[in-house]
Amino acid sequence: MTGTQRREQLLDVSRQLFAEKGFEGTSVEEIAARAQVSKPVVYEHFGGKEGVYAVVVDREIQALTGALTGALEAGGHPQVLVERTALALLDYIESSTDGFRILVRDSPVAQTTGTFSSLIGDVAMQVEHLLADQFTRRGLDPRTAPIYAQMLVGMVALTGQYWLDARNPDKTEVAAHLVNLAWFGLSGLQRRPTLRGDQDDA
Repeated sequence: MTGTQRREQLLDVSRQLFAEKGFEGTSVEEIAARAQVSKPVVYEHFGGKEGVYAVVVDREIQALTGALTGALEAGGHPQVLVERTALALLDYIESSTDGFRILVRDSPVAQTTGTFSSLIGDVAMQVEHLLADQFTRRGLDPRTAPIYAQMLVGMVALTGQYWLDARNPDKTEVAAHLVNLAWFGLSGLQRRPTLRGDQDDA
């Protein structure tokens, strides 16, 4: 193998192990054994387990960010944007299951490349601008758009984590249910929502 080929092999092997066992449960010894190389080869390419993990996470973050950003930047009716974004996440989970498992796991390693929660925050910021525009058009306070963006993106992200293992119903039906709650719920927003509490229980 060339150096580049060996590096890619080590990344593929490490990605599988991190998905199966998490960062803490994976050792350099296991990475080397599965790749059928000696431990020094892993250290030579990545400097250690943290180095391999950082590259794996960075690649997954870039792939998922690209998919979600592409869905949002395509334009169109806000309801269609919600559909596209939900499907983009579910498509990524379906095609990159190991990658998504790695992203949603908690790791003690400080990542300069980002984490799943920071990625979701970035997506929420993009959604925030779209919502602010819609809120203004509907006579709602656009200053509340950031919190609604977090709610909306969080709902999609948590549903994606659930679907990661459930895989039922299929992704188009899951996306349809997400849009059903998000869009039809949003279309009936009150201008000044209040909690009902215990009133009118009788």
